[in-house]
Amino acid sequence: MGELQALLENHGLMLVFLNVLVEQAGLPVPAYPMLFVAGALGMQETGPSIGAVLAAVIVACLIADTGWYFAGRRLGQPMLRTICKVSISPDSCIRQTQSLYLRVGPRSLVFAKLLPGAGALSTAMAGMTGTPLSVFLFYDAIGSMVWAGSGLLVGVVFSDFIDAILEGFSTYGHMAVVAVVAAFGLFLAWRWWRRFRLLRRTRRVPRMSVDELEARRQAGSLPVVIDVRAHGDVPMERIPGSVVLDLQGALDSLDALGVPPEKADIVVYCACPHELSAALLAEHLRTAGYARTWALAGGFDEWKRRHGDAAPAATHTDPGHAPAG
Repeated sequence: MGELQALLENHGLMLVFLNVLVEQAGLPVPAYPMLFVAGALGMQETGPSIGAVLAAVIVACLIADTGWYFAGRRLGQPMLRTICKVSISPDSCIRQTQSLYLRVGPRSLVFAKLLPGAGALSTAMAGMTGTPLSVFLFYDAIGSMVWAGSGLLVGVVFSDFIDAILEGFSTYGHMAVVAVVAAFGLFLAWRWWRRFRLLRRTRRVPRMSVDELEARRQAGSLPVVIDVRAHGDVPMERIPGSVVLDLQGALDSLDALGVPPEKADIVVYCACPHELSAALLAEHLRTAGYARTWALAGGFDEWKRRHGDAAPAATHTDPGHAPAG
């Protein structure tokens, strides 16, 4: 215990900086426990200054987050998909992150780090949506201060118990690590099983290929094409002729548009792995009586790769411009 405490007291600032840097860069090395300990030791005479620790954390966050920002600006949607591949639910990961940033804008960076998995995704979204670098750095610095300050504050509150905590960590730390790893493994297995069942179910939803969709367009019989990606005040490219509908309220919107369930051909697309969001909505519509509904195979990314000429998306559904079914 003495060696651990001495290490934290003598090199705490550098340890915190490196821990935060690698975590914000995307490695699974949690920094919050280190912030807690640094906050507690900061209340002792031999501990690191809390102000210095906070400054080091902000600098580390800005370095890592600026990297995500420029990666998002350069690579765009593929960058977001790459980050979401490590998510337990990559489809909802993409949709929810886009929705959050497009609704709130760069202000979401103030609290994004407090939301599991949203930190790197939100910084990448800032680059994708063309947020000015100065605006991004301003809000990201505030968010880093909020995130780090909350961890340090917990350490300050429990500073009187730091010796007992470090002693317990030295004595029972290995047992705690085994218990946490086992619990996390069970959680991952449960989530994997749920996702496996969901994918198996949605695979039964019929797909329409991009080539078939474009052949119908050329023949003048374009189906009702529904875009269920997250949209906000920032325009996003979309398939020409598509109508932007909310994933939850699509059925009501189709009723309002006067789309007849028994006659309409409907194609739903998203930009998520396995076309899962599109397949879920297509499944819901088929159950509601829209039997001639498909999910677009490969989603928007496949259409963009094959045909490329996208149109700017409207931010709200326009019933007067819904495609004929």
